[in-house]
Order: sequence, then C-alpha cells, then structure tokens
Amino acid sequence: MAEWDKQEKEDFAFIKEKIKQKPVNKKRLFRQGMYTVGFAVLFGAVSCFVFVLLYPVVEEWLHPRQDPFISIPEDEMGTEELFGTEDISTEEKEAVLDPPEAELPPVVVKELELADYQSLQNKIYAIGKEANCSVVTVTGVVSDTDWYNNLYESNGQASGIIIGDNGSELLVLTEHKLVMAATQIQVTFIDEITVNAALKKYDGNTGIAILSVPLQSIGEDTKNRIDYAKLGNSLTVEQGNIAIAIGSPLGTNYSIGTGNITSVGNVIQTADATYTVFTTDIAGNSNSSGALLNLNGEIVGLVMQDYNENLDNNTLTAISISELKKIIEMLSNGRDIPYLGLKVLAVTEEIAKENDLAQGIYIKEVMLESPAFEAGLQSGDVIVKMGGEEIYTVPTYESKVLELEPEEPIEIVVSRQGMDEHLRLKVMAGRLW
Repeated sequence: MAEWDKQEKEDFAFIKEKIKQKPVNKKRLFRQGMYTVGFAVLFGAVSCFVFVLLYPVVEEWLHPRQDPFISIPEDEMGTEELFGTEDISTEEKEAVLDPPEAELPPVVVKELELADYQSLQNKIYAIGKEANCSVVTVTGVVSDTDWYNNLYESNGQASGIIIGDNGSELLVLTEHKLVMAATQIQVTFIDEITVNAALKKYDGNTGIAILSVPLQSIGEDTKNRIDYAKLGNSLTVEQGNIAIAIGSPLGTNYSIGTGNITSVGNVIQTADATYTVFTTDIAGNSNSSGALLNLNGEIVGLVMQDYNENLDNNTLTAISISELKKIIEMLSNGRDIPYLGLKVLAVTEEIAKENDLAQGIYIKEVMLESPAFEAGLQSGDVIVKMGGEEIYTVPTYESKVLELEPEEPIEIVVSRQGMDEHLRLKVMAGRLW
C-alpha cells in the first residue's frame, strides 16, 4: 500500500510544478498596437471620404433640391392693363370704358410759372434718381499682348440693370459684347462698391446677357442701397409719351435724360425674332446704354450700344422690353435660347390670294450654316405647320421656337413653289453663340 501511494505521488508530482510565464515581447506588442492604430485611422479616413462623397447624392435623393426659378409675366394689350388683376364686373368695366355723360366743372385757366415747370422737372428727375438704384456699372477687363509681347489690360464699360435674385445670386442684365472676351467681370453698385461677377447665360441673337453676382459677396449696406428694376408693359407705349433715360444715356454713369417718344413704328428683324424699336428726342450716341422708363418708373425699353451705332440725329433708341421678357426669363434661369435661323413674314389670307401662296409664314432669309439651312429650308418657302400645329402669325412662330430646347427636333411643313404637295422637313434646333 505504501508502495502504491509512493507511485501515485510520483505520477501526480507535475501538479506541484511551478509554471513560469513566458516573458513579454515588448517590441512585438508595440508593433501590434501600431498596426491596430494604423488600421483604425485608415478605416476612419475611408469612412469620412465615403461619407463626404455620398452625402450630396443621398441628400439629393432624400430631399430633392428645387432650383430657384425667375418668373417674368408676359404682357398683353387689352383691358387688363387698364383694370389690373382685381376682379371687376362687366358693368363696372363698361362704366369705365364708356362713362355716362356728366356735367363738367367749370374750367379754370391758370398760367404756369417757371417755378411750376421746375417743380415738374424735379418730379420727373426724382423718378430717374430712384430707378438708378437698380443700375450698376459693368466693367469687362480684357487681357492681351501687344506687338512686343507686353501684357496689357483694357476695360470696357456699360450700364447693367438689376432684375432680381434667385436666393443665391444677384442677376444683372447687360450687353454680351461688353463681357464677350473679358477675363474678369466687375460690377460697381450705386454706392461705388465693386464686386466680381460671372457670365451666367447670353443670347447671341439679341446680344443681351445675364451676369450673376453671389449674394454673399454683397455687404448689407450695399443691399440696402440697391433696388430691383420694375419691368413695365411696353406694348402700351405711344408716340408722344414722356420718357426717362437712366444708366448712361451719353456714356456717363448714372446720368438721366428726359424727353418724348417720337416713334414706335420701327422694327429690327433678327433670326427668329422681330423687335420694336422706340426712338426718342433724348440725346444719345454709340456709347449709350441703360434703360428707358415711363412715368411710373417702369422699364419700357432697353438701350443697347449695338442698336445705337447708326444714329443720324444722335438721339436715343431703345428695344421694347415686353418683347425681350421671355428671353430675359430664360437666361435668368440658365436656359439656352433655341435657334433655327429664319427671317420671316406673315402671309395673310389676302396676300395669299393675291400672290397665289399658301397662308402661313413666308421665309425671307435663311441664315447660312443655321439649323434651318442644314435641314433644307429655302427662301420663298411658306411654313404652314410647326410641330403638327398650323401657324399663321409671326408671334406664333417666335413662341414655337422659344418652346424648343437646343438639339430638340421639330417637324416643319412648308409649301414650296413648283411642288404639288407640302414638303415635310425635320429641323434640329440649335443655339447661336
């Protein structure tokens, strides 16, 4: 038994052995710690990069951003201009248009004094001074080199009109020729504060452009001084109306000219559009720019250098603002102006019978290398349908063109002399740069 116990003790003697722990390898532990920290930093950096990259996409998907839209209502001639937008009954309108005869008060003749004339002048100029708060000076800085490769800068200046903002940028209407080759565009407000601007969009047909100025770059004092221009209805302008020129009628910034509308019958025809030109007896020259106001302080005409180069009597002319409103709205919202390249006239029913033509839109001229030219339209063709709709007036043609998008096709049906059937052509709208 004793021998058994002894053997048992020997067999389990290892239990009493003292287990010595393996020594810690500090270098190896340090390397593992650094690897762990490195992977953690790398994981965090990748996570941040992916978050920054995907956040705008996810945000746009969850909360689609609504682009700000500038809306400029189109003008119409009619009783709406007289009565406004309020609801008026037919009887009330008839009463205004055809009032009942009433006894007139006795006429008192009063001779105007010089002070009265000066008072009227002051009131007219006050309208111009207030409207000048919506005028800016646009400077286009052009960098170039001379014959000796010396770098120099030249500046061109003209007036611009503040037409509004879209929540993030101030929109300024001006002439494209001024900023066409500019390496830097500057806008100077009425308080003589100058900020940088950028070309947003322009129309190569009319020559007008929209500049954008970040609102955050404009100080609060300047924001309190400036104003937005009011675009009036130039379809109601008549010969003899008093006109006020603001901007730089004679090339001097923030000057004011007053006079009368002498003619409303002249037109300028460009590709796909016809614009009414107002002539005045206000002094002007080829450097004139700005706007023409009515007595309500509303802009009724746009003064542009491009349309003042051939002044026989050095008087100011302006383009009817109502006919430019759609273009201004499209440019303000970043849209390109579609272009077909046609100069047209309307063929009325009477003209059609006299000249054995189809009734529609007569093509006077097809601009070279235009989309219409490439599609095969010719001078002398008469457009009878556009996009499946019959077309009889020039304004209808112009509206159909503006409804297109560049690179969008439209089917145009024309009547061509010598052909028994109408010719169907597909025209791809373009843009005129």
